[in-house]
Parts: sequence; structure tokens; C-alpha cells
Amino acid sequence: MRAAVDEDRCRGHGVCLTICPEVFDLTDDGYAEAIVPQVPPELEDAVLKAVRSCPERAISAD
Repeated sequence: MRAAVDEDRCRGHGVCLTICPEVFDLTDDGYAEAIVPQVPPELEDAVLKAVRSCPERAISAD
């Protein structure tokens, strides 16, 4: 699975970082970014929760 953040939609709420800090971080400008190219299987549930929880619907996972 890969996670991605749509930088045009992200508003920097940080919900994804709270849910899964192993995969998401905030840039110096305060917006979310996925920091791992491939999500480890043990973190897939947390990434999917982040996808569902993002208030801007800026996160995708496939």
C-alpha cells in the first residue's frame, strides 16, 4: 500500500499525524506529507483510519 497527501486539499489539521506518525509528518509549512514510500503491512489499518478521518479528504491510499 502507498499513502499520498493531496497538497492542494491539505489544510494542516494534523489528524493523520496523530493517528499514524510512522507514515505522516508535517512539513515546515505545517501541511501533511507521507514520509514512507511503501506502507508496512502492520500500519495499513492506521493509514486507512487516517484516510477516513482527514477532515479535508486529502489523504489517499492504494
